[in-house]
Amino acid sequence: MHPEVLEAMLPYYKEFYGNASSIHSKGRECRAVVDKAREAVGNFLGTEAVDIVFTSGGTESDNFAIKGVAFQNRDKKDHIITTMIEHSAVLNTCKFLEKMGFKVTYLPVDKYGMVNPADVQNAITEKTCLVSIMHANNEVGTVQPIGEIGKITREKGVYLHTDAIQSVGKIRTNVEELKVDLLSMSAHKFYGPKGCGALYIRKGVKIMPYQHGGQHERRMRAGTENVPGIVGMGKAIELAGKDMEERTKRLKDLTEYFYRGLTERLDHIHLDGHPTNRIPGTLSLGFEFIEGEGLILNFDMKGICASTGSACTSGSLEPSHVLVAMGIDPVIAQGTIRFSLGDSNTSEEIDYCLEVIPPIVKRLRAMSPLL
Repeated sequence: MHPEVLEAMLPYYKEFYGNASSIHSKGRECRAVVDKAREAVGNFLGTEAVDIVFTSGGTESDNFAIKGVAFQNRDKKDHIITTMIEHSAVLNTCKFLEKMGFKVTYLPVDKYGMVNPADVQNAITEKTCLVSIMHANNEVGTVQPIGEIGKITREKGVYLHTDAIQSVGKIRTNVEELKVDLLSMSAHKFYGPKGCGALYIRKGVKIMPYQHGGQHERRMRAGTENVPGIVGMGKAIELAGKDMEERTKRLKDLTEYFYRGLTERLDHIHLDGHPTNRIPGTLSLGFEFIEGEGLILNFDMKGICASTGSACTSGSLEPSHVLVAMGIDPVIAQGTIRFSLGDSNTSEEIDYCLEVIPPIVKRLRAMSPLL
């Protein structure tokens, strides 16, 4: 979490403890900062505050968008389109809806993890109520042509939802440019607190409320507002908007420096995802002849934190569904590592990684039955 975010949140755990839905002075104090945060999020996305509904994070936002549109429109339309590389919050929601009688089309991607807009257009039927395609992939970083897809869905009169959890704060996510009707985001991806997120819902979208109860969040999501979390999210999005292009360039340069350094020191490394059309900071690399778990354990002993895929599926022994959908050999997929660089990483830390990682890879390869 950004230090300024934590500093902004602390008073709302202590002095300003009111319920933002109460009309007394303590409640009004908290309502004011919730409204301010909502405006900050709306401004960042290029929309109005009234279009923003606060949630507990990205998974809830994805569930809200997909289930809400599906159930609200199921009498006339019961078909959903998504891709094979979505986050589990989207894929498992779609699988749940299939059990409820909905029909779901899972579109393929190319070797870079990119969906073809023509495939979206061809998949739309008169029964399609929603297209849900992520803005940037959480494992390989590939950025999808959401704006182009949005033109298609607008022409067809179909709602478009994008899981922008990996892209908000890293690249432009203007909802009018993207032509989306719903957009999911999560505060901790841009240095805000965990447990707070938001869903953008364009005016006029027919969607069922996610939780029923009180009058909170325009009756769209009942429950007492998480005031400290919302304050933190508002501050984080405000900070993310400052010098974003400069920060993005620095992170991109640092990631390329890391990748170039590894390839200069090691052979048989594969870059996953699109080589240029990608979010900065996400680097997915396939190390041939090694299993990823062995790499992760050895990296961890040297103070390097990486993963074998999405953090949400890190307990699985199966190859990443994203890599499999991209046509990557399952054996290589098992040796794939995702490095995630952030604003606080330094070139000195990358130099340390370049010093430590090659000997680990060479030692594990020397013991590998695959070589």
